[in-house]
Amino acid sequence: MYLLGINASPRGSKSQTKKLVKAVLDGAHSQGAAVELVDLCRLKMEYCNACGICYERGKCVHKDDLQILYKKILSADGLVMGSPDYFHSVTAQMKTLIDRMADTVHCQLLTGKYTVNIATSGGKGHYKQVLDYLNEIMLNFGSFITGSTGVSAREGEKVLANTGARAFRLGEIIVENINKKKIYVKQNKRLKENKKYFQDLVKLNKNEWRHEYKYWEKLNWK
Repeated sequence: MYLLGINASPRGSKSQTKKLVKAVLDGAHSQGAAVELVDLCRLKMEYCNACGICYERGKCVHKDDLQILYKKILSADGLVMGSPDYFHSVTAQMKTLIDRMADTVHCQLLTGKYTVNIATSGGKGHYKQVLDYLNEIMLNFGSFITGSTGVSAREGEKVLANTGARAFRLGEIIVENINKKKIYVKQNKRLKENKKYFQDLVKLNKNEWRHEYKYWEKLNWK
C-alpha cells in the first residue's frame, strides 16, 4: 500500500500544514503503509494553458516536475492533500496542480482511491474554506474522502497538538478504508452522479476529446 502526501505550503520546515500532512502519513505508516511526502512548492510546474491536448491525446504539453508527480498520484492507493488558507482558498501551487488535472476529472482517474485533506490558517476558522474546497475537488476526481482536519495558528499549542493527533488517527483510518475498500454511502451516490455527468460530457465532445472517449469506450462506459 502506498500513500502520497502533498504539502502545498511554501514555508518549508516551519509549515504547520506540512507537519499535519506528515502526521497523517505517520499514522498510515504505523499501520504498515509505504508513504511519501512531496513539497509541492519545490517543484517546477507550468500553468495550464487550456490547450486541450490532454483531452485529445492523454498527455500534457508541459515537460516539468508535475509529469513525475502525476504518475505518483495515479499509482497511490491514498492521498493526503494539504494547503494553508491564502485569501480564502488554496495556495497558487496547489491550484496549479489541480488545474493541470483536467484529464483526471473527465476520466474519473482517482476512482477507488481515498483522500485525507488538511488545511491551516492564520485567521480563526478560515481553514474550513480550504477543507470544503479540497473535499469538493477530490470527490470530483473520483476519490472517497476518508476525512479532513485543520487548525488556525491563533488557537494555540494545545489545539495544534490535538489536531496533530486527529491527523495521525486519520492516517490509521485511511489504511483501514483501503484494506476494507470502504464505501461511504452518501459519497458513493455523489460519485456515481459525477461519473455519469463526465461521461455525458465526454460523449458530447467526442470529436475533440478523442483520448477520453477511447478511455471510457475501453471500460464499456462502466
